[in-house]
Amino acid sequence: MASKLSENGIYEGSRLILPEHREAYLAQEELQRRRGKPVLDEQEMQLIEEAILESYQDCRSVTLTVFNPFDDEDIRGVVASIDKPNRRIKLVRADEDYSWIRIEEITAALL
Repeated sequence: MASKLSENGIYEGSRLILPEHREAYLAQEELQRRRGKPVLDEQEMQLIEEAILESYQDCRSVTLTVFNPFDDEDIRGVVASIDKPNRRIKLVRADEDYSWIRIEEITAALL
């Protein structure tokens, strides 16, 4: 006969997890999945800026990949405004919704 202190006895089988501990554990797991922002070289940044400028001048649609610590986001739209002092652009989507995107957060641009 097994002891009550081992092999899933009384003490082993009566473990509880408090909701606060579970939330803290899940938050810690979420932080560990974060990833760092990729470092772009000068040529890649120049290609991104050229695609943004071409979209602005010709009113062409562009797909931007915006960095997110957990999952990158692809946004498609037309560049409506360029804010040079703050280094951000105003991207208007098909449903007339717009968003301001910082140029430093863009990791790729496709026309």
